[in-house]
Amino acid sequence: MRKKKEHHEEHVDEAWLLPYSDMLTLLLALFIVMFAMGQTDAAKFNAMSQQFNIIFAGGSGVMQRDGNSVISMEVSPGQAEDDKMTEVKKMLEAEITKEGYSDKVKVALNGEGLEISIQDVVLFNTAEAEVKNNLSPLLVQISNLLQGLENKVKVVGYTDNVPIKNDKFRSNWELSAMRAINVMNFMVASGEISADKVSIQAYGEYMPKFENTTEAGRAKNRRVEIIVIRKYPQTAQEKSN
Repeated sequence: MRKKKEHHEEHVDEAWLLPYSDMLTLLLALFIVMFAMGQTDAAKFNAMSQQFNIIFAGGSGVMQRDGNSVISMEVSPGQAEDDKMTEVKKMLEAEITKEGYSDKVKVALNGEGLEISIQDVVLFNTAEAEVKNNLSPLLVQISNLLQGLENKVKVVGYTDNVPIKNDKFRSNWELSAMRAINVMNFMVASGEISADKVSIQAYGEYMPKFENTTEAGRAKNRRVEIIVIRKYPQTAQEKSN
């Protein structure tokens, strides 16, 4: 007796169900959010539209609730950078106060970036460019806090307008340049700042921030500035905040 041939059912490829279900989930989320918004104005509708464009494009965004409505709040790269610099600024100020240098080391956040201004008396002996040994911990701590930032770092040297000419330096330019170089070298060698992120500038007496007519003003002009340069220029709105 001949055996009947067995019939095997072919299995349908169901791989398409996963992306299809994802699409349905996103569409359902869209309709739920739009329903929750109720009567909304054009601005909020546009914000919501932009948010879902970001989601479908594979970008990132943050959903926040405003009263009874849901709106899109996307943090720009510039704002994220500013927030990070603000956080580092607070930590630097706390460390500087702890070390007792708050009257001679100032930290500011401006259009160029995060600026750390250090009076020369903190870093150097008079008319010298070698970094004081007892300043090593402070510069290491500053360097450590800057390591978390991917930004370029610029070290800038300044002097007052009192002429200098000795066996080591023929001008204030040379003194300010060597001071900037030595601070940069220290931050790279001991503070482990990446060498390809750092540069120096030297202005000597030609970029004073204070009057050189008084000793107090001259003391503030003799400084080294460590500037963390912004990657993203601030917008007009960010500058006004």
